[in-house]
Amino acid sequence: MSAPAPTLQAQVSMRSTVGAYIALTKPRIIELLLVTTLPTMVVARRGLPSLWLMLATLVGGTLAAGGANAINMVVDRDIDRLMNRTKNRPLVTGAMSPRAALTFALSLEVGAFVELWLAVNLLSAVLAVSATLFYVFVYTLWLKRRSSQNIVIGGAAGAVPVLVGWAAVTNSLSWAPVVLFAVIFIWTPPHFWALAVRYKEDYAAADVPMLPVVASMKRTTREIVMYTVLLVAVSLLFGPVAHLGLIYMISAALLGAGFLFMTTRLWGLARSDRATGREAMRVFSYSITYLTVLFVAMAGDVLISNHIH
Repeated sequence: MSAPAPTLQAQVSMRSTVGAYIALTKPRIIELLLVTTLPTMVVARRGLPSLWLMLATLVGGTLAAGGANAINMVVDRDIDRLMNRTKNRPLVTGAMSPRAALTFALSLEVGAFVELWLAVNLLSAVLAVSATLFYVFVYTLWLKRRSSQNIVIGGAAGAVPVLVGWAAVTNSLSWAPVVLFAVIFIWTPPHFWALAVRYKEDYAAADVPMLPVVASMKRTTREIVMYTVLLVAVSLLFGPVAHLGLIYMISAALLGAGFLFMTTRLWGLARSDRATGREAMRVFSYSITYLTVLFVAMAGDVLISNHIH
């Protein structure tokens, strides 16, 4: 009667191994990348691209981003061990070896390049893998542990999926995707610094010079506001550049006003020494809502105006 026990144990072990590999790819970050890719494709196509093209682009983008995140975990496993936020990551807990993780990550990157090249086009494949190279070599290996501007420059990697989405549809790039790239590039610092305020002690313990660690709360929140002002301006510029209508412009203005309200409030609290990690997390949460709704609005603008005409 005891024969099934090893089988059950094997199933549990298999499930935890699969879970560890999935955790390596940071699924929640990938989710946000995909939220920006699909609406970009709709704007580039001025309508709905084929289901096959959308699926092929999302699969390739997921593989590329997952591989980049996994390499990041291999490189950062020493500091992940020191931070409460990351101490349960698979390479810290020993759920797998760094070698297995790196093999998995590189396999994802090769798979992403081949899949995008064969199913979409060469430009999208090159862009996706370039984003990984930038994320790994420029952000993770060079800037993250050396500069308080790490996330500002490193954020470029997270902005590449919109270029991939645009290239997937048009097999070219133009000013519209470049401005959209700028939107995400400028959005990244206020988004990430708000999170870094909440986990300031973690980054300090790991000796990572995120802005809230090396600068005062007043300066950090002031820079968050400055980037938010620039973000709102660039998001409004995207409307005319991409020939979008009132639905997008009104949405961008309202969302931007909300973001400015949240960040200036945080700055005001910091100036009177009343800002907390909880307030910063509200800004962080709103930043995700902001980006998601902004991209839904641009796709909605195209699809609704097509329907009206």
